[in-house]
Amino acid sequence: MIAPYMKELMDNKSSSVIRKMFEEGIQLKKIHGASNVFDFSLGNPDLDPPKEVLDAIAEIAADTSHGCHGYMPNAGYPFVREAMAEKVSLEQGVSVPLDNIVMTVGAASALNCVFKALLAPDDEVVVPSPFFAEYRNYVRNHQGKLIEVPTKKDFSLDVNAIKNALSPKTAAVLINTPNNPTGKVYSESDIENLSKVLKAHGEKTGRVPYLVCDEPYRAITYDGVKVAPAFRFYDSSIVVTSFAKDLSLPGERIGYVAVNPSAADASDVVRAVIFSLRVLGCVNAPAFFQKVVAKSWNAKVDYSSYENRRNKLMAVLDKAGIEYARPEGAFYLFCKVPESFGEDDNAFCDYLKKYLILGAPGNGFGGKGWFRLAYCVSESTIEGSEKAFVSAMKDLKKD
Repeated sequence: MIAPYMKELMDNKSSSVIRKMFEEGIQLKKIHGASNVFDFSLGNPDLDPPKEVLDAIAEIAADTSHGCHGYMPNAGYPFVREAMAEKVSLEQGVSVPLDNIVMTVGAASALNCVFKALLAPDDEVVVPSPFFAEYRNYVRNHQGKLIEVPTKKDFSLDVNAIKNALSPKTAAVLINTPNNPTGKVYSESDIENLSKVLKAHGEKTGRVPYLVCDEPYRAITYDGVKVAPAFRFYDSSIVVTSFAKDLSLPGERIGYVAVNPSAADASDVVRAVIFSLRVLGCVNAPAFFQKVVAKSWNAKVDYSSYENRRNKLMAVLDKAGIEYARPEGAFYLFCKVPESFGEDDNAFCDYLKKYLILGAPGNGFGGKGWFRLAYCVSESTIEGSEKAFVSAMKDLKKD
């Protein structure tokens, strides 16, 4: 018999909303043909990995030296950690040693290891809403409680609301920038102000919360927007990320945790993350792709096609009369459910399915009354969807 709480999780409609829509899309394509289904459900990057990655794969695959597929230290190969330390140092504007890097099985593994390291039973993790749907499960995995705090109307951080949500049980504040599902990039001033609030809370309560920054979309930004370096503003900060989105390697499950060397207990946190990686069953990140990303992490990638597709989909939605938040990064549009549906995003996504349009209801992301469209799809899908979106909205007005 499975654990009762697992049945509750599996039955929760919002827990796997993205995958459910994706799987429905597979069935609809079989019935209607792939070109007639407009599937915006899953954030599966459709750019091919850059040449540097493909060259590294070929080179490493040709290595038949003794022991090349064996174990390495749980935290990863030292030369790989050194490469990631160089990457993080450039992004954060502070010197980060390899000892503060732990290679992980993607960003999901990284977050679970961090939460296992930081959380005691009933500890709290504060998250601005909307947020990536799986955060609820990741925190619950380690007996923590996710405290959802609304963002401002433009989806920027409401630092005062976060301040009011902090408590002596707050172990961490978790932010995702660029954000999934909104595409919002939190500004440097927001990060600086949030850091001041967290420092003051630590001084007041004696417990300094960690700022955990989930950054798999860091490289994918538009209109000259940059992701703020949390390490420069807040000592007790951690970056978790993967190469799923920026190098188009989601299925290879390779990422890392980087702990700010200025944190008072940085070495203890690193050791706890390494231990967590082992006991959660990952043991270590995949050896092959550790070597691949060490050689190709700084590959030059042209993300302009994502920006072009963003613009095309915004034009489609403008024509259909659907409101949305203009994304500054990632590859999602977060769209407002029409007034005639109230805030029932599930019902509106079901309505769109009649027109063979698949999007993800916002309630799964903590954004009731909204729905998400992933535009990492072909331009022909976006262009073909125009007639369907326009028809759906016209028919809605008739009703």
